[in-house]
Amino acid sequence: MSERPVRATERARPERPSERETTRRQPERPSERETTRRRPERPAPKQQERGATRTLDEAPVEEGPPGRGWGLRWWRELIYVVLVYAAYSGVRNQFGSGGGGVDPEPAFNHGKAIIQLQRNIGLYFEDSLQRWYLDLPLHGLIRFWNIYYGLFHFVVVAIALVLMFRKAPARYRLWRNTLAFTTLLALVGFASFSLMPPRLLDDPGTYGGCRIYAAGQDLPKQAGEPPCDQYGFVDTVAKYGGWASFGSEELAAVSNQYAAMPSMHIGWSTWCALVLAPLVRRRWLRALVIAYPLFTLFDIMVTANHYWIDGVGGLICLGAGYLIARTGTRWWEARHGIPAADTVAGATNPAADFRG
Repeated sequence: MSERPVRATERARPERPSERETTRRQPERPSERETTRRRPERPAPKQQERGATRTLDEAPVEEGPPGRGWGLRWWRELIYVVLVYAAYSGVRNQFGSGGGGVDPEPAFNHGKAIIQLQRNIGLYFEDSLQRWYLDLPLHGLIRFWNIYYGLFHFVVVAIALVLMFRKAPARYRLWRNTLAFTTLLALVGFASFSLMPPRLLDDPGTYGGCRIYAAGQDLPKQAGEPPCDQYGFVDTVAKYGGWASFGSEELAAVSNQYAAMPSMHIGWSTWCALVLAPLVRRRWLRALVIAYPLFTLFDIMVTANHYWIDGVGGLICLGAGYLIARTGTRWWEARHGIPAADTVAGATNPAADFRG
């Protein structure tokens, strides 16, 4: 039999591979692990421009010495502190007993007015508090409170400034300015309302009140003896000793004995509590920090250096100082491209790693 002739169309048709061969030739897909390895790395996010507001979950990164990223220098801050306190002390001592001739009568009359005001509202108790405390065994270790009054006032403030500079530079400028304005605002009270502290009311000396209410009588050498016993307060430093006696002739000659209103012990101690409380994590240490102004309030009364209402004046200065500082600091930081403290992560609790 003759073979069937092959058509031209059948000759041109290419031969199709079988299904098995197609499966065999199909390239293998890379495994999931190899895909993960070959995935290109994402480009690192661009560094945020200085002055931009950080998001809440970002933590400020400090490179180099503390505070350098915020335009802070430790030596410059030290100069600021020294200059502000020198100006404060110099101006304060130009009024009251430090302004040349000593006239205790205005300060004594202001003291009587404060006592009358506290009696009118039923809150005059400083004399009873001191008598109760000094009647305790060992006089209540009153010497400790004398040292507390003269020393802690400066040491705790210094600690707060250093810790805030190192741990919370975003908050430092605002609260440093708050302290400065609070201190300078106190000068208004010292200049306009000289006030004799309780410890001097019965003092027969140059700066005391006994020479006013017992004028013309033979005065004793020390307070508490007739006729210098009308108010019953004790100068605890002069009697029991302590850090320094503000009524001594040496200190009295260079300081204003009537700078009692407002009380910067209360203003500064409350400032310290506001600064240090966010910097600590241990509950007992935070409780101690928060209680520090209360300890100071007890101290200024039991040592007869202030009336409790002087502390209210200190809080008013602190509140006004904060408002002024916040306005001025925000303006300065906006002008220099520095983010405000309340918009930066970590500004409220910036150093949670400080455990005390």
